[in-house]
Amino acid sequence: MTLDSLLTKATQYGEKTVAVAAAEDEEVLEAVSEAIKLNLASFLLFGDEEKIRKILDEKHSEAAESPKVKIVHAESSAHAAELSVRAVKEQKANVLMKGNIPTAGILKAVLNKEFGLRTGNVLSHVAVFEVPGFERFTIVTDAAMNIAPDLNQKAQILKNAVYIAKSIGIEKPLAAPIAAVEAVNPAMQATLDAAALTLMNQRGQIKDCIVDGPLALDNAISFEAAEHKGIKSKVAGQADILLVPTIEVGNALYKSLVYFAKAKVGAVIAGAKAPIVLTSRADSAESKVYSLALAICSAK
Repeated sequence: MTLDSLLTKATQYGEKTVAVAAAEDEEVLEAVSEAIKLNLASFLLFGDEEKIRKILDEKHSEAAESPKVKIVHAESSAHAAELSVRAVKEQKANVLMKGNIPTAGILKAVLNKEFGLRTGNVLSHVAVFEVPGFERFTIVTDAAMNIAPDLNQKAQILKNAVYIAKSIGIEKPLAAPIAAVEAVNPAMQATLDAAALTLMNQRGQIKDCIVDGPLALDNAISFEAAEHKGIKSKVAGQADILLVPTIEVGNALYKSLVYFAKAKVGAVIAGAKAPIVLTSRADSAESKVYSLALAICSAK
């Protein structure tokens, strides 16, 4: 399974539209241009029309002339966020994408009670990695949204990850709640939550996946490590989803995979009425395109 295969998969869902909030950003428009070349989607670009046109005309002439691009002027980034969220709410777009606006700004619009994309569920960051040497995707959650989730939040974060996994072809994902040890230790909350999530899965409270934990990272992804420690589990050594206990663990794991392992990644925010692509200036153009493909695959 490769992220390039998602690019092909994303083109098979019919015409999808992405609403971009504050699109006057060179890196974002580079991803938009590449996505158009790959026939991934059409784009509604909300923001400063003059600045957007200038970037497109100077650097992405094909996208500037494409019928798949429509520019809608907004007076400010906050106005652009509102217009883009409303476009998704009104089903004029299937995916929301962050442009040149702080994350807090776009999330404020997403969570707006009048026109936002609330569902009552926890919003969580789901990252899909293609790691060199592994034949399967590795899904890490949550590396960017929830700081120190409690048990209920972890259950919802896991459900979001399962939804994303199924949308990209993993029919019954194997999920490992990660901790530092495999034994349940009352002094380590991560192990208690992992055991509870495992039981919730066994009792049908968390569906469409197999959960087993606590598992340390090595035992979750390596058969050899799990065998060496005598761990017998349907998940050990072959986890599709790594559910981290805190944002620090997720953030460090995410960046370790990118910078040390040279992994490719696409990521979305799940749990809203539509997938959200939150790009970072540190993300490569390739990663932004993979994130768009992932969002399109998971759009209802």
